[in-house]
Amino acid sequence: MASIFQTVGAVTSLSSNASFDTKKFHLSSRKSSSERKSSFLVVRSDAAKMNTGLNKIGGRADQLVTNAVATKPDTSAASTASKPGHELLLFEALREGLEEEMERDPHVCIMGEDVGHYGGSYKVSKGLAPKYGDLRVLDTPIAENAFTGMGIGAAMTGLRPVIEGMNMGFLLLAFNQISNNCGMLHYTSGGQFKIPVVIRGPGGVGRQLGAEHSQRLESYFQSIPGIQMVACSTPYNAKGLMKAAIRSDNPVILFEHVLLYNLKETIPDEEYVLNLEEAEMVRPGEHVTILTYSRMRYHVMQAAKTLVNKGFDPEVIDIRSLKPFDLHTIGNSIKKTHRVIIVEECMRTGGIGASLTAAINENFQDYLDAPIVCLSSQDVPTPYAGTLEEWTVVQPPQIVAAVEQLCR
Repeated sequence: MASIFQTVGAVTSLSSNASFDTKKFHLSSRKSSSERKSSFLVVRSDAAKMNTGLNKIGGRADQLVTNAVATKPDTSAASTASKPGHELLLFEALREGLEEEMERDPHVCIMGEDVGHYGGSYKVSKGLAPKYGDLRVLDTPIAENAFTGMGIGAAMTGLRPVIEGMNMGFLLLAFNQISNNCGMLHYTSGGQFKIPVVIRGPGGVGRQLGAEHSQRLESYFQSIPGIQMVACSTPYNAKGLMKAAIRSDNPVILFEHVLLYNLKETIPDEEYVLNLEEAEMVRPGEHVTILTYSRMRYHVMQAAKTLVNKGFDPEVIDIRSLKPFDLHTIGNSIKKTHRVIIVEECMRTGGIGASLTAAINENFQDYLDAPIVCLSSQDVPTPYAGTLEEWTVVQPPQIVAAVEQLCR
């Protein structure tokens, strides 16, 4: 719990890893409110096109530390362009993955506020209640601690519940159930119970949603033993991670960003399931490794275009698995580039970037030619005012400036 309270209410932070304060890099110009509100409506993911360099690893990458998380290469995303497919928005891809698993396994059920006939606050479960009935798509009262506990109990009996938090910030009301029950019951029962539950919902900084609705709870949940955490960023990996999370016997928290639901991509017609512990090579490069996830993937790729024009060749990795980290993919990249920048929307103090920095220093310090740089959101409540909200989150010009300073 100490790590939780370290995050809450922090207004300043200290860093021993040369982390860049986002206040040091000022944006060259401010967008108008109308420009800002239209900047994330519908964007197209190029992950499938850019995932062709996964195995192009050179230098000292053939040696891995023994305690790294070794995972098999994910080549499925690279070949999606050559397969027949259909175009979906991200929330539709989540729904398709959920529906396929409900069709495949009668033990899969959904519960949460307005997930039934209303179809969920972001329409992820739209149309599932009439098809599967009110017992498998269960509308609950506005009581996160109650229905989260009920879902965990259902998982103990052999069901595979998918619990939706209407907003990730609301799940703080169920923190006791998630930490003391969901994460620990398999251990405290001596292995008698499995907890195959998925907890999912929207989070992150949206468009003027206010501090309470702009929570990034990755840092809160990462310290809970026994829980896996993944973050989707494209329709392709949203569906694949949803299916994998439902099939897992471990409790999985799936983080979805509120601004990515309308992101569009063509995904394969054939069934696929992704690895829950695997990162994605978004862009191969030689000069610096940029580790990111969720919405910041697109800020990084926007910055990468500018960096390429300036002569830099960044390697971009979407870590996807927030717990555990895919140190196999991350380590091979570091052994090639020898420089690391972490870009996250999470808070600086006690965030995912802080944990990732510690893991890299512990496992790959000898391969680093420069201190790790971590670009994070400011340790302040997210303002309601649009211009102030934008300044609290890492922007592409700050990423460009950080790479230039690190590689000079």
